[in-house]
Amino acid sequence: MLLASFYLISFLRGSAGRTLGAGERRVRRDANVSSEQVFDVTVIGGGPAGLFAAFYCGMRDLSCQIIDSLPELGGQLTALYPEKYIYDVGGFPKIRAKELVEQLKAQAMQFSPAVFLEEQVTGLTKTDDGLFVLETTKAVRRSRAVIIAGGVGTFTPRKLPAKGAEAYEGKGVHYFLPSAEPFRGKRVLVVGGGDSAVDYALMLEPVAEKVILIHRRDQFRAHEHSVKQLFESSVEVRTFTELLDVKGDGKVEAVTVIHNQTKETDEIAVDAVVSGLGFVASLGPIKNWGLEIEGNSIVVNSKMETNIPGVYAIGDINTYPGKVKLIAVGLGEAPIAVSNAKTYIDPTAKLATIHSSDRTDIPVGRA
Repeated sequence: MLLASFYLISFLRGSAGRTLGAGERRVRRDANVSSEQVFDVTVIGGGPAGLFAAFYCGMRDLSCQIIDSLPELGGQLTALYPEKYIYDVGGFPKIRAKELVEQLKAQAMQFSPAVFLEEQVTGLTKTDDGLFVLETTKAVRRSRAVIIAGGVGTFTPRKLPAKGAEAYEGKGVHYFLPSAEPFRGKRVLVVGGGDSAVDYALMLEPVAEKVILIHRRDQFRAHEHSVKQLFESSVEVRTFTELLDVKGDGKVEAVTVIHNQTKETDEIAVDAVVSGLGFVASLGPIKNWGLEIEGNSIVVNSKMETNIPGVYAIGDINTYPGKVKLIAVGLGEAPIAVSNAKTYIDPTAKLATIHSSDRTDIPVGRA
């Protein structure tokens, strides 16, 4: 974990204060790569953990291909909250999600991994000669080892259980918040008590005319520090409160809420409703690959290895005793998986490697 944090912090600090060159930020999309080509490692998922794994493959002189079902690299950070600040990546008081993704992309692309976007891996099999064959929605890919970094898998928003909510989706009811700017000067109701809801409320507070957050309990699942910030902000917090109805004329104009203890109702004039109820995750085809699954996660050992030798899982998609699902944890798991993949592919290789500060062939981040 410390090793991963060192590499990431050294790279980002080395890049601070200058514009990344075109070659550093370019993502190589390899539509013409032959399906017969065999890479050392396939990374399934192009989120933070996957991108850092691709970088570390380069550090260990392993050829790498990244396969992601989304149209852009970055995973949930790009798809769901690019403007949101992240506070728990070591060495940075805060960094915007899209900026972290750009730096991780630039870091990984130094080693020119092949990148296949809008392509879902549907099947994984191991041949008699030890190669892994990955069937995708577009082609057949091959590699000697596989690192699954698929985040929470496929995810769909948990729908608001309120009358009228579905009818106003796209007309004032929002399940994704890529930017706070469209809410400037508006009255916004945020629903939920987890990290998403609290983060959304704090993100909207500086730009919205008014932000109200309702939660059905008085206990919040969000990080304690974020909850403290919430109650110190101008956000109006209503606990033991649930959403009953969404009203309007072609667009959201008001909501009805109910206090679930007193049963009193209240109509509030709002311009938008933002759901922070989280997402329903599914492993999708991964469940059929013969992996040991616990809940909605892939079981791994201390090597980040699954029950199938040569297949590893990192980030939010894996589980083991004491697992904590944070970006920082996924970044730390990446070098563990890659280093063990290295020794799996080449048993004569050393598990440990030299420090990045001893390398002279890495242009980005060099002092």
